[in-house]
Amino acid sequence: MAKKSVGARVWMIPDSYLPEHSTRGMQSHESACVLNLQARPAKIKITVYFEDREPLEGFEATCPPRRTVHIRLERLKNRRGEPLPVGKPMALKVESNIDVVVQHTRLDTTQPALALMTTMAFPLK
Repeated sequence: MAKKSVGARVWMIPDSYLPEHSTRGMQSHESACVLNLQARPAKIKITVYFEDREPLEGFEATCPPRRTVHIRLERLKNRRGEPLPVGKPMALKVESNIDVVVQHTRLDTTQPALALMTTMAFPLK
């Protein structure tokens, strides 16, 4: 029997947002957390979608074999050097050349009572 890989090659994160302001000296941030259970590197491409403008493309990362990588969205820049905009609702499409698992995490420090949220991304087959 053939060994089935775990994960998918395309994942959707329909809600993402980088706030303009943070509090208490901690920066609000979001991460696309990628788990690669395979024996070769996963090449990750991220496309960002907006309510009021064309998508941003060219964001790339690598997840080593049998490892995890947390892609911090506020640090991410595309091939043209463009960062993700702050204060704009967005959605992400995370694509990989091999099956991976993707989770989305948000730390919101815009208020003194911090909030942490995490959810699995939506896999497409």
